[in-house]
Amino acid sequence: MDSHPASSPRATLSSIERVRASLAEHGLNHLTVREFAASTATASDAAAAIGTTVGRIVKSLVFMAGEQPILVLASGPNRVDLTKVSRLLGKPITRANADQVRTLTGFAIGGVPPVGHAQPLSTLVDRALLQYDEVWAAAGTPKAVFAIAPPDLVRITNGRVEDVT
Repeated sequence: MDSHPASSPRATLSSIERVRASLAEHGLNHLTVREFAASTATASDAAAAIGTTVGRIVKSLVFMAGEQPILVLASGPNRVDLTKVSRLLGKPITRANADQVRTLTGFAIGGVPPVGHAQPLSTLVDRALLQYDEVWAAAGTPKAVFAIAPPDLVRITNGRVEDVT
């Protein structure tokens, strides 16, 4: 799916180009990646830069369920409930550290997008994101984002919509 060995052409692309390529692979090449001078690394920073509400910001958070990485896409103001996620997956959950995030996704914390990862990640999507017509996700760097309709976000991540907060 989004797995690309170091020898693949995708490995030589920039972070933003990898996100654009992944969006195009999912038929969403019409989506625009917006880059800002200011940081969009936190939900509040992104909302301020874009001029939207924090609820419309998608936080891409990586957790470990034992040895299995899990991507949780949460609405900006919401805090992921590790007990709920653990119950959903039937395993204890821990937050991935910065090195694990970079290895698993190919992106640094603060710019982790929902797609274009170094390997496929099982994904849980915060039900709260579905209330919006459009949400904003990181596009590979702490200064880049793209807008997407929540149903498309669920589709391209093969996400499972759950109450995770």
